[in-house]
Amino acid sequence: MPTSSAPVMLIAGFSMHRFKDIAPLQAAVAMVAPLSPVHGHILDTTTGLGYTTIEAAKRAAHVTTIELCPVAQEMARMNPWSRGLFNNPKISQIMGDSFEKITTFADNSFAGVIHDPPTVSLAGDLYSGKFYKQVHRIVKPRGRMFHYLGNPESSTGSGVTRGVIKRLYEAGFEKVIPQPKAFGVVAYK
Repeated sequence: MPTSSAPVMLIAGFSMHRFKDIAPLQAAVAMVAPLSPVHGHILDTTTGLGYTTIEAAKRAAHVTTIELCPVAQEMARMNPWSRGLFNNPKISQIMGDSFEKITTFADNSFAGVIHDPPTVSLAGDLYSGKFYKQVHRIVKPRGRMFHYLGNPESSTGSGVTRGVIKRLYEAGFEKVIPQPKAFGVVAYK
């Protein structure tokens, strides 16, 4: 879907990028900023058009990103704003389901994780305690995860946020701090 700047992807009528009151590329900056200082190896669990992956690669030593849908990857290939996803040697792409692929990573292998899943109705397992335990396992000590949740002031966003925070604590994260400007939370190991 076109915007006044970079396009956004729609899946089942849901926008996969913020574009209201913020440009999609600025929203990517807002999602990476809570991991600052960004360093080491970062995991982006859901590539989409790659805006967040590209932004993280500007600071991280390396970014691994996972995309479930080959059509989404093909859309990224056609999108001029996604070129960095394919020509930056600091980015590695994995095709598959993040819920399954995350189990293949070694313990303590990432300095940070960026988790921007589709809505709960489309990807409920990516909001599960089981998934968060895997994220906790692969994040290095004192590492962090930024979890995009949508508008925290909406009725859906506030309910999802409460449940996510509870499950992140149950998964072992020591501290979870809301990031309302980035529409998410940061979980600290």
